[in-house]
Formats: sequence, structure tokens, C-alpha cells
Amino acid sequence: MQLTNYSRTMPTSKDVYLFGNFEIDLLRREFRAGGVPIPMGGRSFEIIDVLVRAGGELVSKDDLMAEVWPGAIVEENTLQVHISAVRRALGPERGLLKTSFGRGYRLLGEWAVRDDDTHARTGIVKTPATPPLTTNLPLSLSKLIGRDEAVRELLDLVSAYRVVTLTGTGGIGKTALALEVARRLMPDFPGDVRLIELVSLVDPRLVPSAVVSILNLKLGPDLLSAEAVARGIGNRSLLLVFDNCEHVIDAVAVQVEAIVRTCPRVSIFATSRELLRIDGEYAYRVQPLDVPNEETKLPSDLLAHSAVQLFTTRTKALGSTSAGHNEDLAAVAVVCRRLDGIPLAIEFAAARAATLGLAQVLASFDDFFGSLTSARRIAVPRHQTLRSVLDWSYELLPKQEQRLLRVLSVFSGGFNLEAVLAVSGAGDLAATSEGIANLVGKSLVALDQFGTTSRWRLLETTRMYALEKLKLEGEAESTARRHAEFFRDLVTQKSEARPSPANFALYGREVGNVRAALDWAFSPGGEISVGAVLVAAYAPVWLYLSSMGECGQQVERALSLLDDQSPETARLRMELYIALGLILAYTVAMEEKTDIVLTKALKIAEQLDDVHNQLLTIWSLWNLRLKNGDHRQGMQLAERFLEVSRRSVEPVDILVGERLVGTSLHSRGDQRGARRHLESVIENYATPTNERHSTWYLYDLRMVTCAQLARVLALQGHIQQARQKAQESLEISERLQSPLSTLFALRYAIGSVAFFVGDFAKAERYIERLVNISTKFNILQFLKQGRYIQGMLRIKDGEFATGIEMLRTGLDANMESGGWSLCYPCLLYTTSRRQRQMCIRDSYYFRILAVVTR
Repeated sequence: MQLTNYSRTMPTSKDVYLFGNFEIDLLRREFRAGGVPIPMGGRSFEIIDVLVRAGGELVSKDDLMAEVWPGAIVEENTLQVHISAVRRALGPERGLLKTSFGRGYRLLGEWAVRDDDTHARTGIVKTPATPPLTTNLPLSLSKLIGRDEAVRELLDLVSAYRVVTLTGTGGIGKTALALEVARRLMPDFPGDVRLIELVSLVDPRLVPSAVVSILNLKLGPDLLSAEAVARGIGNRSLLLVFDNCEHVIDAVAVQVEAIVRTCPRVSIFATSRELLRIDGEYAYRVQPLDVPNEETKLPSDLLAHSAVQLFTTRTKALGSTSAGHNEDLAAVAVVCRRLDGIPLAIEFAAARAATLGLAQVLASFDDFFGSLTSARRIAVPRHQTLRSVLDWSYELLPKQEQRLLRVLSVFSGGFNLEAVLAVSGAGDLAATSEGIANLVGKSLVALDQFGTTSRWRLLETTRMYALEKLKLEGEAESTARRHAEFFRDLVTQKSEARPSPANFALYGREVGNVRAALDWAFSPGGEISVGAVLVAAYAPVWLYLSSMGECGQQVERALSLLDDQSPETARLRMELYIALGLILAYTVAMEEKTDIVLTKALKIAEQLDDVHNQLLTIWSLWNLRLKNGDHRQGMQLAERFLEVSRRSVEPVDILVGERLVGTSLHSRGDQRGARRHLESVIENYATPTNERHSTWYLYDLRMVTCAQLARVLALQGHIQQARQKAQESLEISERLQSPLSTLFALRYAIGSVAFFVGDFAKAERYIERLVNISTKFNILQFLKQGRYIQGMLRIKDGEFATGIEMLRTGLDANMESGGWSLCYPCLLYTTSRRQRQMCIRDSYYFRILAVVTR
């Protein structure tokens, strides 16, 4: 094989190196075992050439790369690709290629040299000095966008492997990429480059005939077999591009295998939605274009992504410029995400945007497939609409795989084998596993790896198509029911009331499936009880994910549909009321509504003699009183919590009660009593075996106690100890990787202590971080607090007008968010006497001071 896209002078030696069963023929550029050529790429042969001529001496990596890639900058992993190819060619004797770690390589063995003149005399090799090179590759009419790195990888891979197969889902751009690489190879490739297009081929038996026709081989109709075609090619130097192989994949595999076995100077590119699965094949999975995530906002950052570049380039080519405007790029990014970065789908969407506008494209996603069509009159039929692209793949599947693909469409966000077995209703583990593996191999299902666990997903375009098929087959209702029941049972874990916090990250991956299950359960044809149980069980996971808004919406949705008088649903309603109360408290909703919801929950918990939920509800009500400054009732609730906790089976609940009492004493000004209770919590703390206290009480007990003790110590004048406890609180929250806990530590520990001691520069940094995190996760309580604290810092800096305006914005947002009577004790130590005098003229600020000093 002579696949050379480098300028190195080709060796003219007629030497053949012999060792055991191996021959390295420098004239024919063949590596043979037992007289049979072993498939090997051009670069790989260059490496073994350099090593054998070194006579067993060590060749450094730098020298080897300089010989094989003269004048080029090559990364070490590129060399490793070809070293692996050489070892594969050596087979059982791979140990002959010896690695000297960190230094280089040597080829072991006593290689004898034979000056072989026989090739020229016998006429086995007949290579003209200047062979007439031909190609039938189409000219490139537009720039290939977003594939520079893929082109570089493939140019190198094709010199290491004789067969490279590009796989990927329909419309991913396999053909365009293969043709671009083939065009790049043409100037240096010592032979013909031919495209063998198979898309119009109906009968697999015609594959040899297609090769014969393209290569103009002189074979009679009776000799059209794969082996005959390979013998007809013989010693010709060729690069063959077999395009669109999936519908005749078995016949193509037989033909390519015969060519590789018989024709040492032929290299092959193949494009297919599944692999040929032949010996020596390198599988290259073509990835979607790069798509911006939801957090990317700046126009320059959006345009850095290849999917957006393709969309804007195509709309401009069609005479439109609107999609390239900065204000439109966010909408372009949404379109590209919905289309999974698939180039063909993006081109369809760009064509529609150029004629109807971006808004119409976004609005027409309900007609996901019918609305996305090609603007090219000569597009092949299977590339004229997005539906026809997927029809092509779907219709090639056997019936059982078509059904499996339809079932998989009900999963939103991913699935594992256990879920597929339950939702499909199939009891055959082996058949289901094989079916998924086949769909992965045919580029219809993607495999995601999470550490040691595997999970699969459908691209959104494929999922929407398969979901449409599911509905047409009348299978949607029964499949959706099994899906919802599976996730209800999974999250509740059947024998437990709610998932363990240790598995929250695992359950967090299922948020898309939970949403889909709830959409079915709360639909007219669904089952309300399935959805309500799932909401109640999943609420702690939403809290763990800091998804307060979504949790509140789903809980209220469930409560609105449940019978609020039925004894059978009492426990379920209690759990939903508790979840809603927590959410309302932390999104600063109406105080009266929150109080009503929590009081209902407490009443049911007492009727059921449910100690755990009594404690949880008392804690929520205590938290409510803490916010509005009613420390007298707050103290009563803290003491009530401590009393009820003595009936709990969880020893940690008593420590939670101690923490509540300590916090109430701190708020009432009894720092000595507060310190005694809080230090007792830390001294007696042990990590509980059941972590429900941190699930429902929202914060890790040790973290929140350290935070509150830091404030107490600062007020008592123990500054160094206060800083240490505040830092400990932040470190615990960061280890937990909980945004809510980090916000608490920033607000009530490390930020407050910095403020107390006058380190305003540090306080500014901490509060800015608090604002950024609470904005990202939409946690309004902390966001609003952060805003008015920033106003206090401006006042401290003497920027009175700016500071007062920021206070006005932050405090108004709190006061107008639903009727909370909020307490602002921090404002009492925010301003000096002089600053109060300067600000007192502002009636708004006077009102604030009047409230907090009342």
C-alpha cells in the first residue's frame, strides 16, 4: 500500500528483510507473513522500514517522527496509532517491536538481507514511471464547516489502516467528510481515487458489478463475484470510497474483505450507518457539530460553535442576513440544540429561516419533520426532508428492532437496560441487549459512559421521529404507562418512602424521564395517583438539584388534581404540602399561603402520629418565623421541635433541635446561650447512617451549625475563631457540591463574618459569588439578599446614592414578592451614625431604619 501524503523520498532498494516467517519487501513496500501480504498503512510501513534498517538499535521517538513525517509537527499519540498498527501486523510475534519507555523503539530479531532482483525479471511489479491518475470525485462546491480536526485525524488514520469506515446517524455528514479527505489525499496519492456510490443500488448482488463499472474492469458477467473483482484489481494502486453502504452492508463487507486480502495497494474509505465488521477495519464515528450550551450568551461565543457557523453561512448563501445578527444568534443556538448539531437538519432549518424567518422555524418544531426540507432541487430523495433521512434508516431495520426503537422514544434524557426491559414489556434480557447493541451499531442509539456505568440515549431528532411512529402504531398509551410506573417505583424504591441522598446524583440524571412520566400521568388519559406519588418521592431530588421553581410547579400541579378530603391520600397530601412549604419558603412566596400549607401538613402528620414529618413541618414553620423576625414564636417552635425529637428513632433529630434552639437564642441576642447549644451540636455530631435530615432540612447539619456559630463568635469578639468556623462551613458545603449549602455558607457565615470585622473587600467577593450562584439556579431568596447586601457595601464605601438605589431594588423585590414581613437586623450594623444622618433625608431609607429598629 502506498498511501503517501508526505514528501519523503521513496526507497529505491530492492532489499528484502527476512526473519522467521516474515518478509519486509522494500521495493514492493509489502510486509508479508508466510508469503501473504499483511494489510498495513503507508505510515506504518515507513516505521517498520526505519526500524528494520536500524539493525536492532534503538530509534528515538523524535528520530522516528522526523523520518516518517519530515518537516511536520506530529503529536505523540499520532505515532502511537501507527505503532499499534505495526504490532497488529506482527500478530502473535508483536513482542518483536520493543518499547523503551520514554525513549523510543527497536525491532528485535536477526533479520537477514536479500538483494531481490527477481521482481523486475519476472515482471510481477509493472509500475509505469508516470501512471495516468484519474478520479470521479465530485468537485467541492462549498466549504466544509466545523470538520477541520476530523479531516486531520482521518488523513493520518488512512495512512495507518487500509480500511476506515465513517459511521454516524443519518445527515451527520459522513459522505461530505469522506469526500473532503479523499480530495486532500489526491495530490500525493500514487494511484486512482474512485467514488463507488451505492445509494441507488437495490440488489446487494449488484455490488461487484458497481465496482467493475466504476473501475472499468474487463470481467465477463459470469465472473462477477467479490473474489473475481479483487483479482481483476490486482496490483493497481487505488483509493476507493464506498459511499452509503448500510442497505447492502453484507455484500459490501464481502467485497471489501476480498479486496483487502488480495490487493495490497488498495486503501478503502467507507461511509455507513453501521460498520462492515471485517478484520483490519478502523471505525471512525462522525460526531455532530459543536453546539453552544444554554449558558452561552455572548454573540462572539455563540459564533465560535460550528453548528451556529453552518446555520448562518447557509442562510447568507440563500440571500438572508437576519440569522447572522447578534440579536438572532441566541435563537439560532436554540435551533441548533434542538437539531442535535446534525448538519443536514441544520441546513434544512437554515433554508426555511432564509425564506420564512427564524421565528417561523422555532414555531414549526411541532411539525418537526414536515417543516424541515431541503432547498436543493437535486438533493437525493432520502435527503429531501428530515423525515426521509430517518425513514431510510428505519425501513432498513427488522421488525423487532423497529419496535424497540419506538419503545425507546418514550425515554427523555437516557435509559439503562433495566428501564428498557420494564418499559418494553419484554422479558428476554439477551434479545433486548442484542437489540440495543444493534441499534447502537446502526447509529440510531448513542452510548454514554458514566464512569463504570453505561447509559444510552436517542438523539432528539431520532426520538421525535420514533415517538411519531409509536403513536401511529397505537402503542403510545401503554408504553407511556409502563414508563411512568417504572420511574415511580424506581424513585420510591418500592420499600422506601423516598430516595436516599447517596443516590441523588443518579436520580438527578432521570429528571427528563420524570418530567415525561408526569406529563403522561397528569394528562386526560393518565393516572393522577402515579404522578402524585412520583412528585412526592422526587421532591428531595429537585431540592438537591436546586430546582426550586420546577419542584413547586409540579407539587402544586399534583395537589390541584388530588381529592383533598380522601383519607386514602392523606399521607401523600402531607408529603406534598411539606415539599410545597419548603419551596415557598425558599422562593419567598406569600407568607400567608406558606403558613396555611405547612399548618395543613402538621395537622395530618399529628393525625398519623408521624414523628418524622411532624419534625419536618415544625422546622419549616420555625424557619418561617425566623425570616419574619417573630423570634418569640420561633423560640416556642424550636423548643417544641426538641420535645418531639425525643420520640424520634433518629438520634440526629435531637441535635437538629439543639441547633434550632441555639439559632433562636442568637436571633434574640443571647449569644452565650446560643454558643452553648451550637457547640453541643458540633461536639456530639456524628455522620448519620440515614441522611434524611440533610435531605429535607436542606442543609448538612454540621455545615449550618458551623455557619451560625461563626456569627455568634464574631459578635462575642472571637474574630479568629469566627473566621475558622466560617471557612469550615464553606469547605463542607463545597465538598457536598450543593449550591444551596454553598449559598448558605456564603451568606450567613463567611460573608457575614467579613462584614462584621470590616473586611469589605472580601465581603464584596463573597457576595458577588452568592449573586452569581443564586442567579444560575434561580434561588430568589439568596439573590434578593445578595442584591441588598451589595447596596449596603456601596454605602460603606461612601457611594450613598448608588447604595440606596440598590437597597431600594433589593428590599422592594423582597417586600413585593408575596406579602412577607421580613426582618433586616443586619441593617442595624450596616451604617455608621454619620452615614445614617446623611441617608436619613431619603424617606425610603428612613422607612427601612424605622422597620429594623422597631
